[in-house]
Amino acid sequence: MNLDFIQQQVKSADTKIVMLVLDGLGGLPSGPGGQTELEAAHTPNLDALAREGISGLHLPVGTGLTPGSGPGHLGLFGYDPIKYQVGRGVLAALGIEFDLRPGDVAARGNFCTLDDNGLVSDRRAGRISTERNEELCKLLETIKIEGVEVFIRTVKEHRFLFVLRGEGLSQELESTDPQALGVKPLDVVAKTKAAEKTARVVAEFVQKAGELLAGHHPANMLLLRGWAEKPNWPTFGEAFGLRACAIASYPMYRGVATLVGMDSLHAPTTLEDKFALVAEKWDDYDFFFIHKKDVDSRGEDGDFAAKVAAIENADQALPQLLKLKPDVILVTGDHSTPAQLREHSWHPVPVLLHAKYCRTDEVQTFGERACIRGALGPRFPGKELMPLMLANALRLAKFGA
Repeated sequence: MNLDFIQQQVKSADTKIVMLVLDGLGGLPSGPGGQTELEAAHTPNLDALAREGISGLHLPVGTGLTPGSGPGHLGLFGYDPIKYQVGRGVLAALGIEFDLRPGDVAARGNFCTLDDNGLVSDRRAGRISTERNEELCKLLETIKIEGVEVFIRTVKEHRFLFVLRGEGLSQELESTDPQALGVKPLDVVAKTKAAEKTARVVAEFVQKAGELLAGHHPANMLLLRGWAEKPNWPTFGEAFGLRACAIASYPMYRGVATLVGMDSLHAPTTLEDKFALVAEKWDDYDFFFIHKKDVDSRGEDGDFAAKVAAIENADQALPQLLKLKPDVILVTGDHSTPAQLREHSWHPVPVLLHAKYCRTDEVQTFGERACIRGALGPRFPGKELMPLMLANALRLAKFGA
């Protein structure tokens, strides 16, 4: 979808749009002939929306491509994730309201666990507490590198923000995160000659950090990825003519919403409290992005039953949101996170859209196999969901004479 084109088609209307993202929603059967996590969950409210609406499976990025959370959400927000690429570092910075300046280079950091052989045994250091993270970040802030300023900030649990500020820096670095267990962290590598100075600076920091963290098991090392500088993109409001807000408790998702110009509200943790915040702000915005993280987290833990329970929790809370009578409600995920794989996957993601003017299909329940038969189709580009929501909210003008 071309944002410049869609901007010309947008018209005003007194309608409300809600996008509920159950992070990592898509899954896989627990065994041959079994059900996915979504299919196994008891979801009477989601099933009712599916019966009254239109369903399908969307591709967050493209066929066979496994999306990160950033690209997955950008696609949902109508930004082609292949054209609009940004490293996770920028999203982490914006998510915690760090003053990221032109020329700054940011990365997403993970505290991790190395075994006695220097191999990664846990990429998330047992999901240490945020309080422990803060202690370790203060320790890392003592590291000084000549010629640059180094900023270390806690994000949440094992995640932290790493920012370099100085002259002649570049985002063109490879990740040090091998995204695998039983191997060593990767070396800091410059992708271009212009990034060699930055690579030397980061390598010096990583060496000093390793020395400081060595005695702090399980968080005895760190991994860095998602190198990025802040881009200059069209805002969500400019492209779609919507007053939009994000209600997300994890900094990463507040960051991607802030990047595209949404107001990021300081959201509570539970979905019930998030829905209460939507009700409180109902008259202030046209578009509400609501994020629920634990569906994804339980998938990454490999806990099938816990992911089912997280989906059921969303379904139980849903009537509270539906009382507001949004003109358009979309429920989906930014990617699939099957418990069987314990990580993001390339599988298309279930999606349902409920609105007064959508043509209903034959789907009776909200699940992967049911959505394959939905009218949106089994391979619907995620980036096309925004114009579909706008159309159903009567916010797109007729094209041509």
